Amino acid sequence: MGKVLIADDHPLVRDGLRTVLAVALDRCELFEASDLDEVIRIIDREGDFDLILLDLNMPGNNGFAGLSTLRARYPSLPVVMVSATSDRQLVHEALRHGAAGFVPKSLPRGQIAQALRQVLEGDIYIPSDLTDAPPPTQSGEDQEILRRIDTLTPQQRKVLELVVAGRLNKEIAFELDVTETTVKAHVSAILQKMRVFSRTQAVILANKVNFAPSPGTAQASARAAATP
Repeated sequence: MGKVLIADDHPLVRDGLRTVLAVALDRCELFEASDLDEVIRIIDREGDFDLILLDLNMPGNNGFAGLSTLRARYPSLPVVMVSATSDRQLVHEALRHGAAGFVPKSLPRGQIAQALRQVLEGDIYIPSDLTDAPPPTQSGEDQEILRRIDTLTPQQRKVLELVVAGRLNKEIAFELDVTETTVKAHVSAILQKMRVFSRTQAVILANKVNFAPSPGTAQASARAAATP
């Protein structure tokens, strides 16, 4: 079951994306919005979504202002930009503002379906003919990734170490003697500071710079895994 919000002010475009999602996802639960205010109201009312499809020129979006707003309010929620126009600079800007991908409306439906599945698996989608515009999570040097990690508080760093070690939120809460709600708050802050949209992307970045759990954290993780 996927939970997806289609945000576009054109009913025909929403109809087309509904058809694509019916192919891409089994039993997909769909929501629709025609402007940014409605997007925010729906997310606040319905809770977490697996994916947001955001039209570049939808009312309230104003270029990438809407994308920036959603990334700031919901840092763990993947937002894919959908646009009738596309070029390398536009794709680069979308990814720089935190998009999980960029899908031209001109793509065949099968390719759009594949792109959305790719994002749901934790990857960033870029059209093959626009790959010269690299995603922001991969465009900088390792020093930039390390700089982002350095902005984490000591507790957030411990949480990241356990996320990299493959621990679930409830296991992290047990190890650090905090509530799951606290762990979720730390994870959201980590995603925002690392400028990624999912735990998977955070792990990819951490592994890229060989970020590894400290000996104490690794030992604690091993003890937890061995506990019945």
